Amino acid sequence: MSPTNPLRDPQDRRLPRIAGPCGMVLFGVTGDLSRKKIMPAIYDLANRGLLPPGFSLVGFARRDWADQDFAQIVHDAVREHARTPFREEVWNQLSEGFRFVSGDFDDDMAFDQLRRTVEELDQLRGTNGNMAFYLAIPPGFFGTVVGQLKEHGLADHREGQWRRVVVEKPFGHDLESARELNDILGNVFPSGSIFRIDHYLGKETVQNILAMRFANNMFEPIWNSNYVDHVQITMAEDIGIGGRAGYYDGIGAARDVIQNHLLQLMALVAMEEPIAFDAESLRIEKQKVLASTMLPKRLDLTTARGQYAPGWAGGEKVNGFLEEEGIKPTSTTETYAAITVHCDTRRWAGVPFYLRTGKRLGRRVTEVAVVFKRAPHLPFSQTATEDLTQNALVIRVQPDEGMTMRFGSKVPGTAMEIRDVNMDFAYGGSFTEASAEAYERLILDVLLGDPPLFPRHEEVELSWKILDPVLDHWAKKGKPEQYDSGTWGPASADAMLARDGRTWRRP
Repeated sequence: MSPTNPLRDPQDRRLPRIAGPCGMVLFGVTGDLSRKKIMPAIYDLANRGLLPPGFSLVGFARRDWADQDFAQIVHDAVREHARTPFREEVWNQLSEGFRFVSGDFDDDMAFDQLRRTVEELDQLRGTNGNMAFYLAIPPGFFGTVVGQLKEHGLADHREGQWRRVVVEKPFGHDLESARELNDILGNVFPSGSIFRIDHYLGKETVQNILAMRFANNMFEPIWNSNYVDHVQITMAEDIGIGGRAGYYDGIGAARDVIQNHLLQLMALVAMEEPIAFDAESLRIEKQKVLASTMLPKRLDLTTARGQYAPGWAGGEKVNGFLEEEGIKPTSTTETYAAITVHCDTRRWAGVPFYLRTGKRLGRRVTEVAVVFKRAPHLPFSQTATEDLTQNALVIRVQPDEGMTMRFGSKVPGTAMEIRDVNMDFAYGGSFTEASAEAYERLILDVLLGDPPLFPRHEEVELSWKILDPVLDHWAKKGKPEQYDSGTWGPASADAMLARDGRTWRRP
């Protein structure tokens, strides 16, 4: 094979990985997740040529739809939310593989029909018996659906074929329920066929944490407690709960975000170098971090929680959490959560990790800020450096993906005056190709059977072991503290860092 012909050279890194013959059954096709994320991502993958020609999508819901009705639902979702341009020829080929099965999750006749539909697609579309079952449904239905898949032989496959299940967070609401959920899934599918979607781990900037750390020699020597003062990981939203009262009340910010997104980000920041960039090697190093993560003894001083009160957001006056439709006035669910954790390893001994998330905050941003210690000696006058703060490396996950380095520089002029300046890297300014949406990457990883950043059940359980004591502590304290919408959270969160002589970043 000639290396001068890149279209045929298997070593050409420009060639993407394309899924082999397969299909997907989507439960929960009427929900926002399916309409806004999953269906558009499937079209975008097809539009980029990353799905096999015979890829098939089966919708399952309690609606009296024909196949063409389901196709119209997908069409509308794609038109409204797809990242790539709509192309008629791509749509026509993709929609030929659309089927719909109507029924309830406990309807045996519907699952018999689903089995026949999957077998028919195998013959007509050449899916080779490979099928992913995407459970875009509340976790309370997982047991019923996977039980039906097992009962009707849909989880079975012959040698050379595969059947996989995809589930969305939350992965339980505490350690005990997470273990029950893992048992339910594990009784039907082997662990390597269970894919837990954490869409944050599919973002380019999250994966760039690993590239930045391990592909560049300039960071690794200072990536430890000798130089790092502390780490702040923030996921802030400027919106309220919207129409999610039924889901959010009783769940709260800590379960919704800290247990999965933020602890996973922390694991990527703190992990040791894996021996290879594959699923098993990454999992081993992430588990080591989570297993070594400890809470301080005084949770009353090292955690904070709050509920947003009425205020201003985006120039509009907005309701507080307790005034939102569907929320009880007596609700103790937090919309802001912050915790302090320590990674009990040689590399990170003495370095606190501050994790925070909240709704109705100052702006929408997700970032990791590694804040470095001050120089041990400054041979300048105090007035020369009074505007100089600590060096920091900030990894922006969203919305303005990129990195910022903050360091001290001399101000032009005759006097020696030093102050902070920023050096900025933006994805949009350095690469011509737009980043794939997280669900595109994750769905393709499922179809390829390559889950490098999907959390396994061991990671899920370790995360709940970290968070459960905090939730138990808060449950004994009564109502969360109120904070004005549009601000950066409750006063107790500022006090939490002030006790350590530190302050939160204001992105």
